[in-house]
Amino acid sequence: MPDHALGSVTQGSLSKGLEVRLHADVSVEEMRVGKFLVIQGRRSRFFCLLTDVSLGTANPRILANPPHINDDFLIDVLAGSGTYGTLELAPMLMLTESATEPGYGESLTEQSNGHGDRQSNGNGLASYQANSNAEVELLPVKTIPAHFSQVFEASERDFRLVFGWEDDPFRRNFAIGEPLDMAVPVCLDLDRFVERSNGVFGKSGTGKSFLTRLLISGIIHKQAAVNLMFDMHSEYGWEAMREGKTVSTVKGLRQLFPGEVEIFTLDAESTKRRGVRGAQELYLSFDQIEIEDIRLVGFELGLSEAALDNANILFSEFGSGWISRLLVMTNEEIKVFCEEKQGHPGSIMSLQRKLKRLENLKYLKQVSAHNYIDQLLQCLEAGKHVVIEFGSQSNLLSYMLATNMITRRIHGIYVKKAEKFLQTKHVGDRPRQLVITIEEAHRFLDSAIVHQTIFGTIAREMRKYFVTLLVVDQRPSGIDNEVMSQIGTRITCLLNDEKDIEAIFTGVAGGQNLRSVLAKLDSKQQALVLGHAVPMPVVVRTRPYDQQFYSEIGCQDWPSMTDAEVLAEAAIAREDIGF
Repeated sequence: MPDHALGSVTQGSLSKGLEVRLHADVSVEEMRVGKFLVIQGRRSRFFCLLTDVSLGTANPRILANPPHINDDFLIDVLAGSGTYGTLELAPMLMLTESATEPGYGESLTEQSNGHGDRQSNGNGLASYQANSNAEVELLPVKTIPAHFSQVFEASERDFRLVFGWEDDPFRRNFAIGEPLDMAVPVCLDLDRFVERSNGVFGKSGTGKSFLTRLLISGIIHKQAAVNLMFDMHSEYGWEAMREGKTVSTVKGLRQLFPGEVEIFTLDAESTKRRGVRGAQELYLSFDQIEIEDIRLVGFELGLSEAALDNANILFSEFGSGWISRLLVMTNEEIKVFCEEKQGHPGSIMSLQRKLKRLENLKYLKQVSAHNYIDQLLQCLEAGKHVVIEFGSQSNLLSYMLATNMITRRIHGIYVKKAEKFLQTKHVGDRPRQLVITIEEAHRFLDSAIVHQTIFGTIAREMRKYFVTLLVVDQRPSGIDNEVMSQIGTRITCLLNDEKDIEAIFTGVAGGQNLRSVLAKLDSKQQALVLGHAVPMPVVVRTRPYDQQFYSEIGCQDWPSMTDAEVLAEAAIAREDIGF
C-alpha cells in the first residue's frame, strides 16, 4: 500500500456505499468523481469507485459565522477538525485475507516482471497464481471494512491486479484507455466482450464513432471474432474526418487491416467519389424482402396495421415475389384479388403507393441473379471482417431495411451451423463468433417492435448461436428495457438526459451509486465502462485513435496502387472466397 493515506472510513453500508472523511492534509479538490481508490481493512482490501464528494463541518456555528476570505490562519486552524471533506465510495471488489499473505506482492513485481501468471476463476474476476503458490483472487463485495479503515489511492499494481495487462498470454486483453489520474492501461477482456451483446452510448459529439472504431480494431487485432459492420455514415471502412478545429482524417479499418477487411457498398458512386479502394458492390432484390422487414420500416413508410395484414394475404398468394407483383397491379386487378382472397382494396392500394418508395433505393433490384448475401457470408466464414457502406442511401428507411434483411438471413444460417455443431461436437463445425455493429440502435430495439425483429432475438439469445450485437446509440432510453438488461458491457460517454442515464443502469446492481459518475464525465474522450468484460466499473480517458495507435497494432501504410491494381486486388479477394 502507498505510505500516505487519504482518509478513513467513518460510516456506510453495503447497499448505499461508504462515507470517508479526508485527512486534514488532503485537499478535497484533488478528489474527482470516478477515481479508483483502495481501502485497507483488517482482513481484506477493498477496491472502490469514488461516486460523490461533499463538504462537512463539525459545528453548524462555523457556517453561521464563517472566517473572512483573507483569514488564512483561521481557515487552516479549522481545516481537518472544524471543516473537512467527505467522499462517497462504492465498494466493487475485495481481496480476501489469504491473498494478502507475504509473497503475493513479490510475485506481481520483481519476480514476474510486474505481471504474475494470471488464470481464470470462471466468473470473470481476476485470479493470479503467485510464485509462492498463494492464489490472489478478487471476489464480489459481500461485506464492508471496519470503522476508521484507511483509504489510499490505487497504485499501478492495483490497476494491473484488477484490469490485467494488454500482453497477457492467457487472455485477449485490449487497452481501451487509462484512468483519469494515472498512465496505466485499463483493459477489456475481449473474449468476454464478444460473447454477449454490448453497447456504446453517449450524446452526439462525444466520440461514439471513434470509440466504436477503436473497439472493433481491438477485436480484429486480437482475432476475438469476425465483424459485420453496417456503416450508416461511411465512417468505419475507409478514412473519416477527425473532430476538431483543423481539417484532418483518421484511418479506417480497411486501411489499418488491408488484408482482413472487405468493404461492400450500397452506393458505388458515392464510394468511388470518396476514393475507397477495392470496394465491392452489393445489391438486394424485392423477392428477398419479407413481411418482418416491412413491419420494421412501417413507421418510415407510414403503413397501418391493416396494410400489414393485407401484405400477409399478398405473401400467401404470391410468395416471395409479392412486392414485385403488387407494384404492377392495376386498381381493377386489386379489386378482383380482394373479392377472391377477402382482402381490403383500400388498404392494398395504400400499401402499393407506400411501397413504391422502395423503387428509389439504388441497391434494390426487381430480381438479382447473384446472391450477394451468400458472398458476405463466405467472407465472414473465411475470417474476413465486412463493412457495408451506405453512401447516399443512409436515410433511416434505407438503413433499417437493408440492415434487417441482411442480418436476418445471416443469423438464420448461423442458427443452422450452431445446431450442427451441437450435434457433431466437432471443433471444425464450430461457427466463428460474429459481432454485428448497428447504429441508431433504438430504431431496431424499440419496445413496440423489438419482439418482432431479428435484433431483439439476437440480443436476448446472448451467445447461444455465436452471434452478438454491438449497438451504438445516443438515446439508450429508446431501447427496450429487457434488451438493455441483456447488454453485457456498456461503454458510456457523456449523457445529459435523465431517462438516458437511468436506462444505462437497467439491470445493473448498485447502479444508483454510479449515476453521479456518469453525469460528471467530460464531453470528450471520457467514458464509464461497466459490465461483463471488466471486473468492476471504471472511468477511463479513452485511448487516442492516432498514429501511435496505428503503430501499436502493427498497421502498415496503404501502398500506392493504380486503378488497374485496385481492380486486380478486388478480383483476387473475390476468388479467395469462391467468387
